[in-house]
Amino acid sequence: MSPKDITRIQRLLMDWYQENKRTLPWREKVSPYGVWVSEVMLQQTQVKTVIPYYLRFMEKYPHVEDLAKAPLETILKSWEGLGYYARARNLHRAAGIVTGEMGGILPDDFNTFLSLPGVGDYIASAVQSIAFGRDHAVVDGNVKRVLSRLFLMETPVNHASAHNAYKKTAETLLFREDPGSFNQAVMELGALICTPKNPDCQGCPLSGHCLAHREGSIDLFPVRISRAKVPTHHIAIGVVRKADRVLITRRKLDGLLGGLWEFPGGKVEKGETPEAACIREIKEETGIDAKLSSFITRVNHAYTHFKIEMDVYYCNYTSGRVRLKGPIDHKWIRIKEIDNYPFPRANLKFIPLLADRN
Repeated sequence: MSPKDITRIQRLLMDWYQENKRTLPWREKVSPYGVWVSEVMLQQTQVKTVIPYYLRFMEKYPHVEDLAKAPLETILKSWEGLGYYARARNLHRAAGIVTGEMGGILPDDFNTFLSLPGVGDYIASAVQSIAFGRDHAVVDGNVKRVLSRLFLMETPVNHASAHNAYKKTAETLLFREDPGSFNQAVMELGALICTPKNPDCQGCPLSGHCLAHREGSIDLFPVRISRAKVPTHHIAIGVVRKADRVLITRRKLDGLLGGLWEFPGGKVEKGETPEAACIREIKEETGIDAKLSSFITRVNHAYTHFKIEMDVYYCNYTSGRVRLKGPIDHKWIRIKEIDNYPFPRANLKFIPLLADRN
């Protein structure tokens, strides 16, 4: 790739971006904090999903100090349904550091920003380039797809070596006079034009420079390593009722769905019925005895690396005192109070079915 080719690609892409970029709330009034929040939310999540969350989040926590002083449970409630909750926990921790140790000002130094919880190369590059004009190239799924087709890059995009390989190419291509806009232009091209399926090559400003388009091999890129089949786990959980209240438990703060509330339950063992698993898991997790009452529904839900089939039951408390094994907290609440607590999306799928919901 000659310097002349690089300059031509940069000009074509920047012109296209200025004419076609989407109007997005974090672009209307650019601030380091707003860019940071948006990029954290956008990790592994589509723009159309993020927009309403971002607007509500920024209204509730307009400054990094507001985010830092808010209780984690409140943050998780604001994040409820967006998924990948470690993002919210790390954002909250990092806001505390920025407020407590950096005077409430996000660092405009790449390595300092990179040291914050939850900040990796992509987040650091995006925030530093978009908010501060630092010349760091971003590499996400859209960027990998564009570069793989543009230059026939055969490094599998999901291989461990992919980031460094695509980062090197992205740095070579980066328009250093306006790195923030250029990074957004490449990502925008991947989101709107150079899509995974049925890309709009006719509308692409770079089609004349795209080697995959020239060779008619668009469908072969990006190269991807086949993954093993995603396993499905059978889960049984119980909505345990005691008078006019139900039992909810809170997950440990670290790990999958950390800090969220849920109803007690767990995996159905081999040779075990889901009804028996429900009662057993309630006993093991909370120490109380309960009796199955009725079946509520089955919920199917997919996580990144596995799927679940979750059978949900009403159960009646019979005896015992709550002694937790696994969860870090519990509460007996009225169903009408349930909106005060952050729950995993799988639970949100059946909560509207619960009696006395309102």
